[in-house]
Amino acid sequence: METDKTALPQVVSEEEWLAAREKLLVKEKELTRALDALAAERRRMPMVRIDKDYRFEGPDSTGNLLHLFDGRRQLIVYHFMMAPGSDRPCPGCSSFVDNIGLLAHLHARDTTFVLVSPAPLSQIEPYRARMGWTVPWFSSNGNDFNVDCGAGNGFGLSVFLRHDDKVFRTYYTTDRGVDRLRMDFNLLDLTPFGRQENWEDSPEGWPQTPPYIWWRLHDEY
Repeated sequence: METDKTALPQVVSEEEWLAAREKLLVKEKELTRALDALAAERRRMPMVRIDKDYRFEGPDSTGNLLHLFDGRRQLIVYHFMMAPGSDRPCPGCSSFVDNIGLLAHLHARDTTFVLVSPAPLSQIEPYRARMGWTVPWFSSNGNDFNVDCGAGNGFGLSVFLRHDDKVFRTYYTTDRGVDRLRMDFNLLDLTPFGRQENWEDSPEGWPQTPPYIWWRLHDEY
């Protein structure tokens, strides 16, 4: 019978494990404080007014950027990578949306979360039904919203603030900035083997593959 030849963490006594845990905890607390300081700086960033009249189509309504707020003061937009006519939905964006939970907790803090893609709604809706998602998803087909926000043909996350009938952009991130928001990645980062991707700094013999190749739509695993 073949045995698993994957390397494993060192086995130590309970006392040695506790000492190692306490040592790491010091660094974890330092990182938490650094992230708090970064969030404080982010809250002090300036903002820019959005005057362009973008139009968005949803399954139940059509409107401008102000419409996406759904009456709340803050809006988070995930730019979902789905181009008009594309026949393969992005597994990275899809797994990001899989990690989104109930939005009631955001709503309780006067914040709306939506997805926006440049694909037409006729392309979006069948896929949303297949995935079983209830997150509001709008089409920006025919306008430059994604490009103007910096996402282009890719993905990203934008934050907006509403003051009366005026809309302001306050924040944008993409790549690893979006990556760190995912629950699955954050949980895997706590495990011995991590995400098991070959860019990670792991001990010799840890299981690893190139990134992306293991990603699947959740109904394809």
